[in-house]
Amino acid sequence: MELSITLDQAVRRAELFGSSDRNLRLIRDALGVQISSRDSLIKLKGPAQAVGRAAIVLEELQRLMRTGKELTDEQVAQAVGHSNPAEELSPDDPDLIDVYARHTIVRPRTDGQKAYVQAIQAHDLVFCVGPAGTGKTYLAVAMAVAMLKQNLIKRIVLVRPAVEAGEKLGYLPGDMQAKVNPYLRPLLDAMHDMMGFDQIKRFIANDVIEIAPLAFMRGRTLNNSAIILDEAQNSTCSQMMMFLTRLGHHSKMIVTGDDSQVDLSRPEDSGVVDAIRRLAGLHGIATIRLDKQDIVRHHLVQEIVRAYADRRG
Repeated sequence: MELSITLDQAVRRAELFGSSDRNLRLIRDALGVQISSRDSLIKLKGPAQAVGRAAIVLEELQRLMRTGKELTDEQVAQAVGHSNPAEELSPDDPDLIDVYARHTIVRPRTDGQKAYVQAIQAHDLVFCVGPAGTGKTYLAVAMAVAMLKQNLIKRIVLVRPAVEAGEKLGYLPGDMQAKVNPYLRPLLDAMHDMMGFDQIKRFIANDVIEIAPLAFMRGRTLNNSAIILDEAQNSTCSQMMMFLTRLGHHSKMIVTGDDSQVDLSRPEDSGVVDAIRRLAGLHGIATIRLDKQDIVRHHLVQEIVRAYADRRG
């Protein structure tokens, strides 16, 4: 089958195609189609189903470009997966994480990520450490959302130490929600992929989703909840002990962090490093360490992580 597609923004064809036609090659290799282009026209040739999927992918990439976003390898790969929802959303797929958004496909993509998801399913407390881009936060949020959808928990609690910017919460403008929002933004960004904006607002208003700085956890017991502590490398040892003892009945706690990026004045005081050492071997607790092979962001992230690791060495 042959199909011709006219680009809606021919002047941005280089951006759509990627450096050295990288995006087109990714589509070609993934779907087994031939792709040629001239001016504003793209020609697809191959089996009918593959050509149809390639056309859907190109339309999705053009839609992303209209939002002003720069295309990444990950977005191209996701567009390829989304082009065949009947296959990708098969209930027989054991790795699929069932979230609220119907057309969002969430699954572990590396062996390390699969071990991480399995650890969350099997343990009440999971530590996950690793470099940026390994999906620590994203998969934690996905598993929490899936548990909420399946009525295995009644609420999700998102927690983060508020130390990254070197500012005290009291010095930031606005009410507490406005103060906390910049610190919890990565968690909320992940959640926006998995449920609609109005649904998130409704859940927050009804206290089904709670976002809070780590300091506000003192004195609480969290039952029937999924509690996620993100950027845990920036918690102190005393804060970590306080947080871990908030775990209540029928709850799961997920602690994520990058022990190579500690922003505390004394990196050796990192709570997550101390907790992993102290709690090693205790029944019901799992520790997962992801590495640069588990990075699923833009391919350059792996190179950046490797370059910085080499410099420290």
